[in-house]
Amino acid sequence: MGIKLRRLAATLLLSPCPAYSAADAHQAVARATSHHPSTSPPSAHHLDALLAFGRGSRLSAAALAAALVDRLRASASGQGDPYVALKCLVALRVLLAKGAFILRDQLLVALARHPASGRNPLALASFPLGRRSFAAASWVRFSARLLELLLLLPDAGEEEEYLSALPNPHLVVELAAFAAVADAVRGAPPPQGSALVWEAVRLAEEDRVCAERNVAARVREMGDRLDTLSLADAVELVCVLRRVEESAAATSASPAPEWKWAAMDEGVVCAARRVREQAEQVVLRRTGEERRVLRRDADGATASARVGVPRRAGAGDAVRFGSRRWDGALSAAWRY
Repeated sequence: MGIKLRRLAATLLLSPCPAYSAADAHQAVARATSHHPSTSPPSAHHLDALLAFGRGSRLSAAALAAALVDRLRASASGQGDPYVALKCLVALRVLLAKGAFILRDQLLVALARHPASGRNPLALASFPLGRRSFAAASWVRFSARLLELLLLLPDAGEEEEYLSALPNPHLVVELAAFAAVADAVRGAPPPQGSALVWEAVRLAEEDRVCAERNVAARVREMGDRLDTLSLADAVELVCVLRRVEESAAATSASPAPEWKWAAMDEGVVCAARRVREQAEQVVLRRTGEERRVLRRDADGATASARVGVPRRAGAGDAVRFGSRRWDGALSAAWRY
C-alpha cells in the first residue's frame, strides 16, 4: 500500500501543470457565458473547464479572472445583456466556492475596487431593466450585490478551534458580515422565469443557509465570552444582534407572496435575543465602571491642583527666587 501511494504521489508531482493563455481564458469564458441559449445556466462541463484554470499556474488563473471581469463589464455596458451578465455572476459564484486557492485569490484581486480609478466590476445597481428581461436584470443587480457581501466573509467557517481563537472585535465583525448576507438574501427579487434565474436562486439559498449556520455558531461563541467584552464590543454586539432580531421579525410579518424565503431558525433567533439582553447588561456594567474611573480621575486631578496652588506670601514668609535672583539678593544683603 505504501508503494502505491508513493507512486501516485510521484505521478502527481511529476505531471506538468496545464498552461493556459489569455486567448484560452477568453474562449472558455465565452463558451460558458454565451448568449444562446439565453435562459440556461452555464453547463457543468463548461464550469469544469473554468475550474481547470485553477489547477495551472498563477498566470493562468489571473488570465481567467481578467477574462471573466472583462466579459461582465462588456455585458453591463450600453443597454446591457442581462443573460450574459447573470451567467458571469453565476460562474463567479461557483468558482469562488469550488475553485482552487490560486484561482480564488486571483478572482478576489480582479473583483476588488481599483484603487486609482475607483472602478468596481460589481457595481451593477443601475443595470438597465428591460421589459422582456426584467427578471434576469433584477437578479443581475441582486447577485452582484450579494457577491460583494460574500467577498467580505472569512475563508474559515464555523469550526470551533477557529472561533475560539478569534479576538472579540473580529468575532463581532464576522457575525455582522454573515448576518448581512442572510438579510440580503431575504430581500431578493421574486424568482420568475428561466432556469438561469432559478440557478441564481439556488445559489442564493445555499448562501443564506450557510450564513445563518455561521450566525448561530458565532452567537453561541459570543454567549460564552460575554464577561470578557469591552464596552465598545458590547455596544457593537447589541446593535448586530438587534438587526438579526429585526430581520427575522420583518420576514415573519411580511405578507406571503408566491415565493417566500424560509425564516431564520427560531432557536437561533431566541439565542440571539438572549445574548443581546445579556450584552445590554454588560453595557450597563461597563458604563458604570468607566464613570467611576472617570470620577476618581477627576477627583484626583482636583486634589493635585489644590496641592499645587502656591500660597500667598505673608510678612514672615520667605520668598524664593530663581537661582540667579536668589544669589543676587544674598550678595546685596551681605553688602549692607
